[in-house]
Amino acid sequence: MDKLMSQKEATRAQILGLVDEQKISQLEAAKRLNITPRQIRRLIKRYHAEGLPGLISKKRGQSSNRQVDEATKATVIELIGTHYRDFGPTLAMEKLSEKHGIKLSVETVRQLMIAAGYWRAKKGSKICTHPMRERREQWGELIQIDGSPHDWFEGRSEKCTLLVFIDDATGKLTQLRFVKAETTLAYLHVLHDHILAYGVPVALYSDKHSIFRINAKDADPDAQTQFSRAASELGITCIHANSPQAKGRVERANQTLQDRLVKEMRLVGVDDKEAANAWLPSFIVDYNRRFAVSAKSQIDAHLPYQDNKETLTRILSVQITKTLSKNLSFQYENKLLQIETIGTGLALRKAKIMLHEHFDGRTELFWQGRRLAYTQMDKPSRQAPETDAKTVNKRVDQASATRNANHKPAVNHPWRKAVINQPNNVKTDANSIAP
Repeated sequence: MDKLMSQKEATRAQILGLVDEQKISQLEAAKRLNITPRQIRRLIKRYHAEGLPGLISKKRGQSSNRQVDEATKATVIELIGTHYRDFGPTLAMEKLSEKHGIKLSVETVRQLMIAAGYWRAKKGSKICTHPMRERREQWGELIQIDGSPHDWFEGRSEKCTLLVFIDDATGKLTQLRFVKAETTLAYLHVLHDHILAYGVPVALYSDKHSIFRINAKDADPDAQTQFSRAASELGITCIHANSPQAKGRVERANQTLQDRLVKEMRLVGVDDKEAANAWLPSFIVDYNRRFAVSAKSQIDAHLPYQDNKETLTRILSVQITKTLSKNLSFQYENKLLQIETIGTGLALRKAKIMLHEHFDGRTELFWQGRRLAYTQMDKPSRQAPETDAKTVNKRVDQASATRNANHKPAVNHPWRKAVINQPNNVKTDANSIAP
């Protein structure tokens, strides 16, 4: 035989030989080979007519009927090279279907991208085992939150951070927001939007960033950050993960977003935080359609927020106690705030007031439940602005570059003295100058 028989075909030959010798029935042969009795009769007919070669598949060595034609391959490679050169095979396949009407399997697109040099086959990563944790059963029981600093706009705008809220039970994105850096007010803003959209969740799952917990070893165990204080007032439990793997759902979502979201914004022409935040709701809908799953329970664990929006905004603010001076003023963030009163204001001298800093930039002052009117004046800045822990390296690099560019030796520097003491037109090797 020119063609070797496969194991499947050799097994068929053995079973058909038993049928031919009348050792088993056609029905028994069909059960053993997991085919119909009608197909057994066809095979027996071919076996009698052609012998063993008759059992070899006639499709051996022929092209598949579902093979992609060369013209389509060329079109796909050209489209990928023009629009989706740095896309992954899955995302490229989706865009070819959505925007160009070309429907191919992920593996076909992957092989075409490898052949064209647009994709490199990846080796299997080293397996690291981590204890599995089942998803929560109810929607809204546990919301995982995290910030992802990245060059989201690929140089078209400054680098920023994406705050991500994702439900543990369903893998559904609930909130996305681009911010300059991870700050307390930024997280309070996103939590505010989540509560207005869905209600108050049972728990929030975050890392041990200083926004969420006080990490000092000698800190009071009952001390709270501004974020944990606001969550506690709303009846939300804050849980802190010991490792990134513990909150793997939001970490994996960050990886997916750093790939897909970047490319989607490039395709639609979104180039800055403001435009991106306005466009993100439509992206969230599409993302959840592709990746979210159904919760085990149909119960919504969110509780409706019962109070008004103004009260919610005040809870989700940075609250600081300040003491008024005798002239009813105090300093805050390089500003001098002066309380305005109708009468003498004697009761307010040395009074403790509460300052509410809101995520929309407003500042409110309260004393004994009454809102106080005030004016403010700017003061000269004497210290550097705050920076996020994840961007401190950038600040240090900028400071080093500035110092190196502006550095000049002092007037009494040994190098300057050595040059001044040399006779005219005499060149001195810097290494030979005595200290």
